[in-house]
Amino acid sequence: MSCKTKNEEQKEKTSSTEAKIWEVDFLDEFDTFNPDNWQDQRIWVNNETHCYVPNGKFGTREASDGTLKLKVVQIDDKRSCDNFDKHGEQHPDTEYVAGRITSKNKKEFIKGKWTAKLKLSSSGEPSMFPAWWLLGARNNEPPMQEVDENICWPLTGSGEIDIFEHHGDHHKNRFTTGAIKSLDECDKGDWWSLRKDFEVILDEYHEYSVEWEDSDLLYRVDGEEIYRNVGQGDKYPEPMFAILNFAKITDSPMESKEWVMEVDWVKHEYRK
Repeated sequence: MSCKTKNEEQKEKTSSTEAKIWEVDFLDEFDTFNPDNWQDQRIWVNNETHCYVPNGKFGTREASDGTLKLKVVQIDDKRSCDNFDKHGEQHPDTEYVAGRITSKNKKEFIKGKWTAKLKLSSSGEPSMFPAWWLLGARNNEPPMQEVDENICWPLTGSGEIDIFEHHGDHHKNRFTTGAIKSLDECDKGDWWSLRKDFEVILDEYHEYSVEWEDSDLLYRVDGEEIYRNVGQGDKYPEPMFAILNFAKITDSPMESKEWVMEVDWVKHEYRK
């Protein structure tokens, strides 16, 4: 019979896992915007009050000086928006435009470790909602480019893991991380039980990551574990793609004309 405590067993398990070597199989340092890695995603979700625009229009998506800048920009007047929600409803006219990119059908991976190094130009402003997150590759939201993209969120095949979200309406210099728990029905997800807020200086660069460690999802900031979803890793067995976006989610006016999320790099690794 083992006399080891649970803590001792966990330490042995973690030590054994960490002894394995991470190998990089995807790295984008954003010297340019590489269409082999990313595509713009124009979709209306979460009652967002902006319009996602393509090709960096209005400066909403720019790769320069070795970083990617994704922005929410307030333009001079309300314009029509060609974003539709999953039910086919078109976004109303809006004076806000934004950038959102996805690696869907470009770079998709099963498990492993995803990391992005990023910072915000400011934090804590009402309506701010920048994010770095993953979705299952069979997600049935636009763009739908493959015949098997027919699974609704957040069922297996279309599961969601949020590595970094900043809710400006609630806190300055705080972010949320964790998985969305599927309730086994289309469009039915538990946003609260597997997610948690943490303090960090958001206008400084940090590395935000999630990795599969045995059956757990382990979240890190700058390489240090801050949180884990125990037993949830096996519930995300599907290939997943990455999304980076800066959203505006309520009608609160912008205190400045422009919000920026700057991304130094994104990478995926696997255990060798």
